[in-house]
Amino acid sequence: MNTQTFCQSCGMPLADQAMKGTKADGTVADEFCTYCYQKGAFTQDVTMPQMIEICVPHMVNSGMPEKEARILLENSLPNLARWSGK
Repeated sequence: MNTQTFCQSCGMPLADQAMKGTKADGTVADEFCTYCYQKGAFTQDVTMPQMIEICVPHMVNSGMPEKEARILLENSLPNLARWSGK
């Protein structure tokens, strides 16, 4: 059974190894995408609402209605490792 993994910062699917970020030592960071995490650090110092604003246009460009994208992100991001408990 193949389990889909998602970036624990933005929620992007991590189906391709090339989309995964990197740890400080250059190894793959399985839990984050390359857009959110590189060389062992987050690429942007943002709040969760700011992350939603960053992600919505990408989802709209992929064909998702803006309202649906916002609802999905508002419901899913709080459950991701970067944002849980904040």
